[in-house]
Amino acid sequence: MNVTIFHNPRCSKSNQTLKLLRDRGIQPDIIEYLSTPPSAEQLKEILDLLAMHPRDLMRKRESPFNDLGLDDANVDRDTLINAMIDNPILIQRPIVLSNGKAAIGRPPKNILNIL
Repeated sequence: MNVTIFHNPRCSKSNQTLKLLRDRGIQPDIIEYLSTPPSAEQLKEILDLLAMHPRDLMRKRESPFNDLGLDDANVDRDTLINAMIDNPILIQRPIVLSNGKAAIGRPPKNILNIL
């Protein structure tokens, strides 16, 4: 089974999700997305797998969200995706990919549905 986690080691939910995977004997590919953000294509694929609009994957309490005016309904999909690439702190975490599916580990047990 190939499993990837977009991980932030300073986030408790991300650490709990990683532990949940490891407790099940899964050694995922770990991408520390703050230092290695996903590409536009990866984000589009993740959004499609999650059936989400880019704004739904964003952490709205992070300062870049308001500073960049990302709450404006007129901001298009590509602009939102590029904002997440340029400011990866905006991306909800952790995101787990497995078996052609994706889940956000909030709460961590959410990922069990895709394993």
